[in-house]
Amino acid sequence: MSRKIASHYALIDGELKRNIVVEVAADGTIIDVRQEQALDSCASVEFFPGILIPGMVNAHCHLELSYLRGAIAEGGGFATFAREIGRVRGDYSDDQRRHAAATADAMMWEEGVEAVADIANDELVMDIKSRSKIEYHTFFEFFGLMNNNREGISAMAAHHKHSYATPHSTYSVQDKPFRELCSAASTISLHLLESDDERALYHHSGSLWEWYERMDWECDFLHYTTPARRVAQSITADKRLLLVHGTCATKEDVRVIEESMAGNATWVLCPESNRYISRMKPPVEMLREEHVRIAIGTDSLASARNLSMIGALRQLGDIPLNELLCYATINGARALGIDSTKGSIEPGKRPGLVVVEGVDMREMHLTEDSIAHRII
Repeated sequence: MSRKIASHYALIDGELKRNIVVEVAADGTIIDVRQEQALDSCASVEFFPGILIPGMVNAHCHLELSYLRGAIAEGGGFATFAREIGRVRGDYSDDQRRHAAATADAMMWEEGVEAVADIANDELVMDIKSRSKIEYHTFFEFFGLMNNNREGISAMAAHHKHSYATPHSTYSVQDKPFRELCSAASTISLHLLESDDERALYHHSGSLWEWYERMDWECDFLHYTTPARRVAQSITADKRLLLVHGTCATKEDVRVIEESMAGNATWVLCPESNRYISRMKPPVEMLREEHVRIAIGTDSLASARNLSMIGALRQLGDIPLNELLCYATINGARALGIDSTKGSIEPGKRPGLVVVEGVDMREMHLTEDSIAHRII
């Protein structure tokens, strides 16, 4: 039996529209979307106060790190955070890791997350993801300047649905495996320009360069001169590319990559993680000026107070609400190539339905009380 759902507003075709009734089949497929002049006179309509949106797409998460919630102090900076991850990871059992991942997965589902671009370093929580109601796209991450053998990570990706082997970043993978991984995968998720040290490395300076010098590690990729040029010259335009963080990206970086990727790049912002680690903010206004596709991620509970997509959107500032909600829905779906079934409220799709409550309806912006919860 179908259900008819309505709210004060609904996100339809990228706009917030009033008096929308969405009819949904028992299996979650959208049957009909129509505008009614008088909702009160419509029979059997379930009304939910707030804004009706499709299920959200978390475009960057590390579910497997959920066990590190609160284990690393805020505000220590990127280098300190990376060291602390290595220090505390061994302090937890596999059971603790699985339990934390299952709890985080259930929380994301209830808060309206429909799909996740999830980073993995091993297969420990893959069974949780395979049983989840959420559609996970897993990016098995390859890194290590002394490691040129990508076969292990590629084998893990081959074992699981919606899974890819991907380079970690432009500073942690040598040239040959970086190019091989980018050539083999249809979708790539890449940490990019999360700190200024990544750019400085290409100019033989900064803390990354100093660390690599102390360890006697050589980089065979510095001839690209910038991280953005490495991306542009290593990844072809037929790939879907998720560029994560971009906190220190410049207009030149964006233009170099956008020109080479022909619209197939998505800039994935993780404002809560940036705040937690370094007190920095992503360059959302610059990205908007460049008219690029923006999506939203939560990163991990090692670097975030929670995995709230609405909380992440709220940190982006004074941006039109319909645009913000598109970051969390259709833009993430397009980044993963699942926009034919998810990301928007359209007949024939099965996107899930979510209501956002606690919105300032007069000014049309999110508040500290804004939350999302799942309807379907």
